[in-house]
Amino acid sequence: MVSEYIPPKTWISDTENGGTWASINRPTAGARHEQALPEGEHPLQLYSMGTPNGQKVTIMLEELLALGITQAQYNAHLISIGDGDQFSSGFVAINPNSKIPALVDRSVTPAVNVFESGHILLYLAEKFGCLLPKDPATKAVAMNWLFWLQGSAPYLGGGFGHFYAYAPEKMEYPINRFTMEIKRQLDLLNNHLAENHYLAGDEYSIADIATWPWYGNLVLGKLYDAGEFLDVASYPNLLRWAEEVSERYAVQRGRIVNRSWGEEWEQVLERHSADDIDQALAKQPK
Repeated sequence: MVSEYIPPKTWISDTENGGTWASINRPTAGARHEQALPEGEHPLQLYSMGTPNGQKVTIMLEELLALGITQAQYNAHLISIGDGDQFSSGFVAINPNSKIPALVDRSVTPAVNVFESGHILLYLAEKFGCLLPKDPATKAVAMNWLFWLQGSAPYLGGGFGHFYAYAPEKMEYPINRFTMEIKRQLDLLNNHLAENHYLAGDEYSIADIATWPWYGNLVLGKLYDAGEFLDVASYPNLLRWAEEVSERYAVQRGRIVNRSWGEEWEQVLERHSADDIDQALAKQPK
């Protein structure tokens, strides 16, 4: 029988009991070491890693390029969160919250720093006038689901994903608690997509771009290896949407940028030109 945990009167950090990310987690903010960030030649500088939150932005940028918007050319620099790159003085100057992704727009003066993945999507959509519905009612629906994703994904990543995949030991209570919530979220998406082609209706938007890296990857078996556990086959409308979005040219390209794991063809550590992605995808087995 597991003994009951009794919280102390005052909490203190225990880095020996935090699982996969214990070595980088601290209860304080701010830079931990001095290091300038690299810069490339393009107007947009992205500092990120190919996690679901990072994929949101690289997919968005690839979608913009696919639409012929050359001003969306970008350099994507790898920020290795396991090594603590997000705590460098350069990164903290862009995002004091020390979370990827972070974007610098140098096409304007002074340059604009943008952080929080949902905000980056909105910033780019408004800057280039794409992937956000023009009709006010439809735009409101897209924004509803964008903000739903930003509020819901932490239950999937920091909640379910942490306790199911990363925690140092499996614990029934938190796994059951977060599984219940994730199943509710999957059911919500499945029901909504039964009557809507995309999240905002007939128009693909930043709501889909934000949601697919989390919930699309999850039901397609590319996140936490939890498909059978969550019975994802019972969500056919969500699976239809996830598979359709995954076939998009820009999604196939954006999902592998700043990725440092997986097969060789899906690892593009940094992106400085379209050729970087082209060369990686050319290695994909036919």
